[in-house]
Amino acid sequence: MPGEILLTGILAVTFLREKKAGSIKLLNLIFKYSYCGRNKYIFVTGGVASSLGKGIISSSIGKLLQARGYSVTIQKFDPYINIDPGTLNPYEHGECYVTVDGHEADLDLGHYERFLGIQTTKANNITTGRIYKSVIDKERRGDYLGKTIQIIPHITDEIKRNVKLLGNKYKFDFVITEIGGTVGDIESLPYLESIRQLKWELGKNALCVHLTYVPYLAAAGELKTKPTQHSVKELQSVGIQPDILVLRTEHELSMGLRKKVALFCNVDDNAVIQSMDMPTIYEVPLRMQEQKLDVTILEKMGLPVGETPTLGPWRDFLNRRHNATEKVRIGLVGKYDLQDAYKSILEALSQAATYNDRKADIHFINSENLTDDNIEEHLKDMDGVIICPGFGQRGIEGKFVAIKYCRTHNVPTFGICLGMQCIVIEFARNVLGYADANSREMDEKTPHNVIDIMEEQKSITNMGGTMRLGAYECVIDPNSKTYEAYQSEHIQERHRHRYEFNNSYKEEFEKAGMKCVGINPESDLVEIVEIPTLKWFIGTQFHPEYSSTVLKPHPLFLSFIKAAISK
Repeated sequence: MPGEILLTGILAVTFLREKKAGSIKLLNLIFKYSYCGRNKYIFVTGGVASSLGKGIISSSIGKLLQARGYSVTIQKFDPYINIDPGTLNPYEHGECYVTVDGHEADLDLGHYERFLGIQTTKANNITTGRIYKSVIDKERRGDYLGKTIQIIPHITDEIKRNVKLLGNKYKFDFVITEIGGTVGDIESLPYLESIRQLKWELGKNALCVHLTYVPYLAAAGELKTKPTQHSVKELQSVGIQPDILVLRTEHELSMGLRKKVALFCNVDDNAVIQSMDMPTIYEVPLRMQEQKLDVTILEKMGLPVGETPTLGPWRDFLNRRHNATEKVRIGLVGKYDLQDAYKSILEALSQAATYNDRKADIHFINSENLTDDNIEEHLKDMDGVIICPGFGQRGIEGKFVAIKYCRTHNVPTFGICLGMQCIVIEFARNVLGYADANSREMDEKTPHNVIDIMEEQKSITNMGGTMRLGAYECVIDPNSKTYEAYQSEHIQERHRHRYEFNNSYKEEFEKAGMKCVGINPESDLVEIVEIPTLKWFIGTQFHPEYSSTVLKPHPLFLSFIKAAISK
């Protein structure tokens, strides 16, 4: 610490002597070295109702701080007792996101990656299940030396350790921690107690952003602040005073109303921020910047404010999105009629459409309802079709019907994970002539198992965290449409599956016109198939949607949308 003080003093003297145009940058460097050598922690909590957008607000804060030159990461703490969301029904929790290191995670991690362009890991998503398991494992090993294990201090200490883990290991300037659920939930209490302790221990190096809801009562013609007041009181009752309030609303909040909230909730007037409904989530960082949310955070943490970042590339993306007038119609063939179940795919399509100067007009088509008699009315107006990922038998026959229609009518088609496997099965049935072709997942006794269980999966009995997960290498055939999209022979993509293309049939498929153009170099697993004679007909065993971001859209989605436009 004395060395840091000495160096800071030397840098300050240099600044005072030079007084040149670049000295402001030097001064910012001084402050950054002085203060950000110690990690800053921002906690994002929510009240009144779930699904208010804590993940979007956390991502927006991260984006604004990142644009100012700070290194930022975001983590999600989920209060459910599952070890991870891998075994949860998408209707319960939306899509299961997969990190590069093979962790099944909350869908909010997708937002973090899309907004910040970072890669998250297992350490970015912690559940109560993992916290308790870690503490119990330590107790069994005798790490606690015979002590009685309690919520306080043992569970809270484990939470605090995980909060600080990323910052301590990778020296991030800011660690943003989103707490799942809402204030008042019994499951959240240990996390809130941990935040209370950390705020006390860290002083100015920690602050709390609390997201609440301001409802509009149509009968009274009024916006009501009482739910927000009660939410803040609930937070105060566990010893946490929020530093900043973000008010979720469908209507503009007057300055008088915001001052009222500030007065009743013990926060500064400039620390009450409104978050209105936006045409796209990607506008939220700009609206937060307009209200100086990042400035307020920096001031409260004793950091220099400096110039406001322009966010040029981000604004360019939004301008292209806004200026796009023509639509590209994409059919999403799947079994979950819930948008969060395919969140990353929807965002990847939206991003790719924007960079092709189109608006993505996405139509969900329930595969359970598809038959040979009605398929044309569902797909005839689609410019392109996504065959969605998933598990299990339900809706599978409808996917085969959709694939056959797309293949025979030359509709640009993109099969992802199970969607790719369905493309293979449909081709085996209707082109190779194996009418009973199937996957071992759907029919264990099928004589033509063109999709088979992976060798390393055969002895596994546990469901959670046992699939082929995370990023794997793939080598692409340079004479393929896939290569034209990637412009690279060597790629790395994320997986989540336990069944694979059966290589025993590879030669037959290729002779009949379906090419295996992407191969894992270690396992020889077929990662990508395509029919080169068709306009755009590609299936991937991996999930490319996970790695598509706002400023770096995925090349396969860009290529797919381009093909759909020129249909």
